[in-house]
Amino acid sequence: MSTDEKLENPQNAQTRMNDNNVTPMNASEEKVDEKTEQTSEEDVKEEDMEAASESASASAADEKASPSSESDLADESAEREMNEIVHEQEDLSEISISGHDEEEEDDATDDADSENSSFPLLSIEEIVSKLRELASSEDLQRKEMDELKSQFYRSIRNETAEQKAKFLANGGEEIDFVPEELPLYTEGKELLAKIKEKRAQIQAREEAEKEQNVAKKLAIIEQIKQLTENPGQEDFNKTYQEFRLLQQQWNDIKLIPQAKANELWKSYQLYVERFYDLVRINNEFREYDFKKNLELKTELCEAAERLDEEPDVISAFHQLQNLHQQWREIGPVSRKDREEIWNRFKEASNKINKKYQAHFEEIKLQENENLEKKTAICEQLESIDYSALTTQKAWREQLDKVLALQDEWRKIGYVPKKWNSKIYERYRAACNIFFEKKNQFQKSIRDELDENLRKKTALCEQAEALKDSKDWRATTQEMIRIQKEWKEIGPVPRKFVDSLWQRFISACDYFFEQKKLSSSSHLAEEQNNLEAKKAIIEKINNIDPQLPIDEASALLHQLIEEWHNIGHVPFKQKDTIYSDFYEATEAQFNRLNIDKGDRKLQSYRNSISDMAKSDNGRGQLLREREKLMRQYDRMKNELQTYENNLGFLSVSSKKGNTLIDEMNQRVKRLRSDLDLLIKKIDAIDKEL
Repeated sequence: MSTDEKLENPQNAQTRMNDNNVTPMNASEEKVDEKTEQTSEEDVKEEDMEAASESASASAADEKASPSSESDLADESAEREMNEIVHEQEDLSEISISGHDEEEEDDATDDADSENSSFPLLSIEEIVSKLRELASSEDLQRKEMDELKSQFYRSIRNETAEQKAKFLANGGEEIDFVPEELPLYTEGKELLAKIKEKRAQIQAREEAEKEQNVAKKLAIIEQIKQLTENPGQEDFNKTYQEFRLLQQQWNDIKLIPQAKANELWKSYQLYVERFYDLVRINNEFREYDFKKNLELKTELCEAAERLDEEPDVISAFHQLQNLHQQWREIGPVSRKDREEIWNRFKEASNKINKKYQAHFEEIKLQENENLEKKTAICEQLESIDYSALTTQKAWREQLDKVLALQDEWRKIGYVPKKWNSKIYERYRAACNIFFEKKNQFQKSIRDELDENLRKKTALCEQAEALKDSKDWRATTQEMIRIQKEWKEIGPVPRKFVDSLWQRFISACDYFFEQKKLSSSSHLAEEQNNLEAKKAIIEKINNIDPQLPIDEASALLHQLIEEWHNIGHVPFKQKDTIYSDFYEATEAQFNRLNIDKGDRKLQSYRNSISDMAKSDNGRGQLLREREKLMRQYDRMKNELQTYENNLGFLSVSSKKGNTLIDEMNQRVKRLRSDLDLLIKKIDAIDKEL
């Protein structure tokens, strides 16, 4: 049986059809199920490579003891013949598939098939059409079937992704998405199931045929045995033709159980060898066969040596298996050429096998690196601190990180087969936990989002009701309050965010734009106020230094009072004019030696005077007074504490005197600050 036939046996075909019931994933799992079909395909390719390994091992019998010359082997015993057969069988087994495991062969074949696939991409209609043809055909090609199945489920995933994108674009929530299966996909799954059943029937027929072929081959062996045990006195040509006919019948029988192939071949080859010896074929026919077989085996050696230049190691290896199969089917050569031709073929085979083994060593190293990378991704997913994810923003940021890790996972290649299922299950479990908790969070805040939507809608209505008001001062305060309340309300459902915000900000902007247009008439007044304040600054700078201190101080306070009685100035000039005013008053305070506490108090009075003239001035003054009262109570308690501590300190040492002095200084400062606070509170009371 050829290597291709073994690779295409019904058992492998059935295995490849086992993965027919894949369904589209739901929204929360769509990022983690893309490896499912890939795993099932790896299982199929594992069986393929096992068959290739068995095929190469089965080729071990092809270089058993070739027929020797009639004179050399006439007196040799059957025991010596069997020893030679076993010896060469071990040599052939040694250079066939060795030094690598089935797991490496599995993954490498998968990679090679994937990279070298020339099957065109089809639409779903074309895929289903070809599945219909396969379902009605008796010739099921495995490669075509696998490609159609892969493209079919890829089409399902793409269709599901498009449906989801449209659903989200139309305002739907990710958790509510349920994919809709199209009729073509339903029909495709039914056709795949039908093909699976048909392949199972084909396999059953082939298994029965294999058992029948075993019986046929055993019958052929028995007939050859009879020829060797009872050569008789018949015409040699007739006996030889009968023998050649039996050989042809043997070669025509292809399908047999793999487990019995090697044993059958051993028995067959033994009696073939005995036939060549016992019938004492004349030298002419024997030398002709030997010469022909030598030519054929020389061509195989040359073909094997050319494989050393093949850049594709996997392809070279499989071609080598075909050469081994052909070697087995060629008869023996003369004893003098047997060892030389075999060593030549063995040496060429060893070169290919060494490259093949080195290729798998590289794959093994890469797979171990991939395992480390995937393990690191699993650890990152498992280390997510869900207790810190309490807001929509935090969940969105974490979701972006998880999706990035999933993209990175998909870019990483295969891992060692014994770890493939374990690491994928670990990864999938971590992803599922994340999406489940995310969905739970979304459900828990849905009521809150709806309540926030109701509140913000109410604020939009209030803003729209106020936008045409002409009571600028009161409406401004109300608009500010509404905006502040808007900020304190949490998020709303995503599909309402933009429309609701646009509605709210449009009403607010309309009101403030109208207010701005209304206030343009005050610009001239503010410009006059600016000129008046500049004049007062000029008067402060020009106070006669010859005036007595009392008169100069009274004049200074009068000018300061006039300053505060003047209204607003243009906003852009506000800081500049106040800085000039401050410098002028400070210069006069310094010249007149006015106490710094009085300066601070005067500066504070200036400040609260401006505060009283602003919008909502009374409210600001009340809050300022409340703050000062809290400071007063705190400082008063602190002062009482220091005074109590002074009564307990000892003055018997120099160190004690130093500490008492420091505390006395603090008490003095506290009393001074308390006096200033009282004056500030009195100033606020006067403004109120």
